[in-house]
Amino acid sequence: MQSTVEIPTTFQSKDAEEFGYQQLSRSAVVGAVLAALSILSFWFAPLLFLAVCGLIFGIYGSRNISRYPDELTGKAIALGAVLLSGLMLIIAPVHHAYVYATEVPEGYQRISFSELKSPLGAPEIPPKNAYAYDEQKVFLKGYVHLASCASSRVKNFILVPDLGTCCFGTQPPLTHMIEVTLTGDQTIEPSLRKLRLAGTLFVERQLKPLSSVDGVYYQLRVDQIR
Repeated sequence: MQSTVEIPTTFQSKDAEEFGYQQLSRSAVVGAVLAALSILSFWFAPLLFLAVCGLIFGIYGSRNISRYPDELTGKAIALGAVLLSGLMLIIAPVHHAYVYATEVPEGYQRISFSELKSPLGAPEIPPKNAYAYDEQKVFLKGYVHLASCASSRVKNFILVPDLGTCCFGTQPPLTHMIEVTLTGDQTIEPSLRKLRLAGTLFVERQLKPLSSVDGVYYQLRVDQIR
């Protein structure tokens, strides 16, 4: 007589506990990583989108873990991502708003490169409205054009409006450059950080030749580095 072996189709609860496995939620991990990176938005406001993404992944991960508690783990990680992302979405905008409201020294007016650039397709000369700032005390932000620096500490350099222009050593458009001179004993170390400068702007009618670039129309004599 042929014997048969019965194969159980289910595990007893004790066996399930012994061999069960919970996977760490990927959404929770991704949310935590994005939340940690969002701390950089305290210095670079555009990176706030990382906090938004961290918040979304954290919430999604937390919900999945609650829905499948026997299969997924990482609830604390998901909640940490939600809390940190939410915190950065609150304190980073407040910080940047405070800086914006207090960064311009008394007696100076805020301007931007958009007011100094020639219109797209127009000749590379200062627009008419730029001459209104000639010999005026202004405050503006920009980046060091690294190709204009000959040493590790400089008093003279070229200021450009964005990182794409400053980092690759290319020739920027003529109205996208300002020759900066630091007064007194002020110097800077060339870097990729944004500079906030207050000083007197001079707008030339003729292109001033320089050795490091084709020339400039704008010069800024800096009194303060903020």
